[in-house]
Amino acid sequence: MKTSDFDYNLPPEYIAQLPIEPRDAARLLVLDRKAQRILHSIFRNLGDFLEPGDLLVLNETRVIPARLYAHKLPTGGRVEVLLLRRVTDTTWETLVGGKGLVVGKTLQVENGPRAEIIKLLDGARRLVRFEQPIEPFLKQAGHVPLPPYIHTHLHDPDRYQTVYARQPGSAAAPTAGLHFTPQLIEQLGAQGVHFTQVLLHIGLDTFAPVIEDAPDNHRIHTEWCQVGDEAAEIIQATRREGKRVIAVGTTSVRALESAARTAPSGETVKAFEGPTDLFILPGHRFRVVDAMVTNFHLPRSTLIMLVSAFAGRRFIQDAYRIAMEEGYRFYSFGDAMLIL
Repeated sequence: MKTSDFDYNLPPEYIAQLPIEPRDAARLLVLDRKAQRILHSIFRNLGDFLEPGDLLVLNETRVIPARLYAHKLPTGGRVEVLLLRRVTDTTWETLVGGKGLVVGKTLQVENGPRAEIIKLLDGARRLVRFEQPIEPFLKQAGHVPLPPYIHTHLHDPDRYQTVYARQPGSAAAPTAGLHFTPQLIEQLGAQGVHFTQVLLHIGLDTFAPVIEDAPDNHRIHTEWCQVGDEAAEIIQATRREGKRVIAVGTTSVRALESAARTAPSGETVKAFEGPTDLFILPGHRFRVVDAMVTNFHLPRSTLIMLVSAFAGRRFIQDAYRIAMEEGYRFYSFGDAMLIL
């Protein structure tokens, strides 16, 4: 298995620059793994492919306005700081843009507190300590960190949030969930579809391509996740009733399959909280997820490797080729896939 096995060419015009309105008007490419068949639909018709008792698992993480602008003291040079992971109340792992950002350098955050670089990490990553907790300043100082392939201005920042986002902590949105509306959720509930929530805070490494020739040599990014007791119980009950557990997004997949790793014999999943470094490649045995909702992913990314592990690499390649032929929109603001 080579990283190049997960590569494909996507002309820039296929990358969606703005979200479609309304959310559930996105197109839906349906992959039936058993029949090896591909169907075309609209996301608002998701219920056509679900049955009463099926369980949709949502990642309720909320994107924080994690991009900060600051000035180096005393010179005044402008710096960009991207919050990646909180280490303590005042210390964050960050990604910084600017020169001379060495240990001891002091920064003044625009509309926020001062900060000091206290440790050099790999590449442009730095451990930064703020004079005060940064969270109370994010509303006035922070900016939504849209993915690097989005080049347009988003007038409504909430369009880069799911309608069920509750727990702040992500540097990126769980984009498969962006297609849900309150009305669609209500409609699916009336149809007998059940919902539960998990939590996985997404880091920007999710957009990073695998640069090693062999995926096995790639060090997966670690993300914090939580599968609570209630979610674990609902998942167990769903399985006992012979119904499907359907993960909304690759982040929900990682949370669920991480929680399965500690489940005792005879159980599908166990409540779990903590960091996960689970790297799902072809050959992975899925213990929880029966189906998934997902978007179209970047080439050579850990995410396209995950969906290839679930649906089969050649089937995913065929699906992406057909999606391009049919003019589907790709990436964060693009269209969706349902893999059954």
